[in-house]
Amino acid sequence: MDRSHVPLIVDIKRHSLEDGPGIRSVVFFKGCPLRCTFCQNPETQYPGVEIAFSTEECIRCGECAAACPQGAIDLGLPDRIHRQRCDRCGKCVRVCPGKGLRLVGLYYPVDTLTEILLRDLPFYRHSGGGVTLSGGECTLYLDYLEKLLQGLKAEGVHVAVETSGYFCYEAFKQKILPYINLIYYDIKIADPEVHRSHLGKTNRVILNNLHRILTEKGVEVHPRIPLVPGITATRDNLSAIVGLLCKAGARDVSLLPYNPMGINTATCLGRPRPPLPKGFMKADEEREIRTMFENLLKAHGKEKWEREV
Repeated sequence: MDRSHVPLIVDIKRHSLEDGPGIRSVVFFKGCPLRCTFCQNPETQYPGVEIAFSTEECIRCGECAAACPQGAIDLGLPDRIHRQRCDRCGKCVRVCPGKGLRLVGLYYPVDTLTEILLRDLPFYRHSGGGVTLSGGECTLYLDYLEKLLQGLKAEGVHVAVETSGYFCYEAFKQKILPYINLIYYDIKIADPEVHRSHLGKTNRVILNNLHRILTEKGVEVHPRIPLVPGITATRDNLSAIVGLLCKAGARDVSLLPYNPMGINTATCLGRPRPPLPKGFMKADEEREIRTMFENLLKAHGKEKWEREV
């Protein structure tokens, strides 16, 4: 099999109480068509294998340098790795006695992943939970997902998909929609050019897909807005998004408080530190934004959403 066209998985988070109803298993696929400057999971942006380095976990034993065939390890470097030389073969990771180095991205055959996810079938059934496919952008791998979802649907598993909305709609409708119950659909920035500057592409495809998917029967669609200070969590942007959602016929929306965890992950992957706030959003700041959002909703002639989230 040509591994350059198969999905890698960053993590399978079992027994999660987030990302959907009940007890869930969340699968984080590697690869995304967008390049959000505020990405919470930067290890899922690029589709290929990557090597992450943690200064705190490194014991400076030198085993990695001795094992590297490319001479890409230098204990004198803060990041230890000459990224331009590294071919990501993973030999350094295999000899690391701790967690200083780790390989990011693992391929699972569909049958193997299905078996892993079905191990928790009793938890799904008793809690009203299921499986959530996340990323990155899991819809990059529609053929793989279709086979995976067929196996899950045969066992009656509730499936949610978390998506940026940047996908081919007709292929998504044919291969994915028949097998899923819930879609978390992220809307980040309303202005198309501001969207391009922070995400690498305009939002035309995303908004077109949102309008279409909200008309589909048999699947719940929950739009979500990540609150990033100074970028998405501004009055102008939130007001414009409310207008877009009302026009599209959305029945609810979730506001996701800013999470700075992606900053450390980016530096572990040898990338520049994103120019983002270091701390989590404070409770009073979140309340202020939510109050502003409610007022913006009323300004657009809507007292509240049909469903409360």
